Amino acid sequence: MSYPLLHRCPCLSGETYSACCHRFHSGESMAPTAESLMRSRYCAFAVDDAAYLLATWHPRTRPGSLVLDTETAWTRLDIEATSKGGPFDVDGVVEFTAHGRRAGQRMRQHETSRFERMGRAWFYVDGFD
Repeated sequence: MSYPLLHRCPCLSGETYSACCHRFHSGESMAPTAESLMRSRYCAFAVDDAAYLLATWHPRTRPGSLVLDTETAWTRLDIEATSKGGPFDVDGVVEFTAHGRRAGQRMRQHETSRFERMGRAWFYVDGFD
């Protein structure tokens, strides 16, 4: 699926997709913080970019493949809390709630995700409820 570059970014940053998460999805730049990686990964689910999700998954926990549920329309991301995950940290935690719709029903996913930085790149490690 090709998401319109001038539409509002699905991560709800207030920016257009081209000015926000697309630069990470396209490889133009890397997410500078754990929270920005979390937002860009949520956005990747919203725009069906499984390749980006796999590329930003920590090699230690990355699955061999990933098939996205294209029946779910992700509609909102709420960042609940963050701990560390800044440009000078090596790890971080982001708690979030993702909202969506599937088969006409509202749904939400709450998760606390762990991230690690290797070199200049942040990676998603795992998450728990």
